[in-house]
Amino acid sequence: MNIQFLYGTETGTAEILCEDIEADLGDGYSCTVTSLADVDPTEMNGDAFYIIVSSTYGNGDLPMAAQPFYDKLDAKKPDLSKVRFAIFGLGDMVFSETFAFGSKLLMEKLLECGAKMVGERGIHDASSPDMPEDIAVPWAQEIMGQLQAEAA
Repeated sequence: MNIQFLYGTETGTAEILCEDIEADLGDGYSCTVTSLADVDPTEMNGDAFYIIVSSTYGNGDLPMAAQPFYDKLDAKKPDLSKVRFAIFGLGDMVFSETFAFGSKLLMEKLLECGAKMVGERGIHDASSPDMPEDIAVPWAQEIMGQLQAEAA
């Protein structure tokens, strides 16, 4: 299976988390890790499964690297009905009103364009004692289990 990890980050945490999940999945998958800044959403297709990891910046905003991706989704509204994705958000409950909104904004826009989400949106709270990978890796394993069950 071809898995494309896409990340939006300000500090690098989302990119590192993608690499951690990729390492956990092992060699059974063909994986790439790419910044959302380098992805044209109109080129997303059904040949890959997309795992998106995004932080939240400022007052519930997308990280700067993810904004052009979001803007293209919003402006072009591509038909993503063949695209399947899972999404994981990074946030801090100290900012409870906008907690993990970066991933929420991306999720809503992808769904609006017809993409199909697998599983629930995963979320890590930076205020918790858990490391992001302690939450994201089991979340990703569950998502992959759902994909394998669908394929069976």
